[in-house]
Amino acid sequence: MDTLTPKQRSERMSRVRGRNTGPELVVRSVLHCLGYRFRLHGRDIPGSPDIVFRSRRSVILVHGCFWHRHACFNGRRLPKSRLSFWRPKLEGNKRRDAAIRSRLRRAGWRVLVVWECQTRDRSRLAERLATFLDKAST
Repeated sequence: MDTLTPKQRSERMSRVRGRNTGPELVVRSVLHCLGYRFRLHGRDIPGSPDIVFRSRRSVILVHGCFWHRHACFNGRRLPKSRLSFWRPKLEGNKRRDAAIRSRLRRAGWRVLVVWECQTRDRSRLAERLATFLDKAST
């Protein structure tokens, strides 16, 4: 059973953003510090990737661990109530993400997924991003 009223739940869920999230802003900041320039939310590309490098045919997807079911602690955690709703929803997100990655690769895009938990160590994140993007330019 949900501990919040429907109005409280609606208000709380309305605060969950799909774009310009904290982890996405961290990735963008690191990329900018590394000197890379990019476009945001390519609507004409399958799945509207968070960060797009058209000249490199590369995209970066920034995923929240909970919402996209990462293997870390936060991704394995499930809500305590309404499991009959949450399990299918979260597993559906995971299936949709796999389908989008597949469509992107078939269309000739290189894809990097950055998980929310990977944005905490900026130096490690910077290395990973630079390695991914430098491979795209060769």
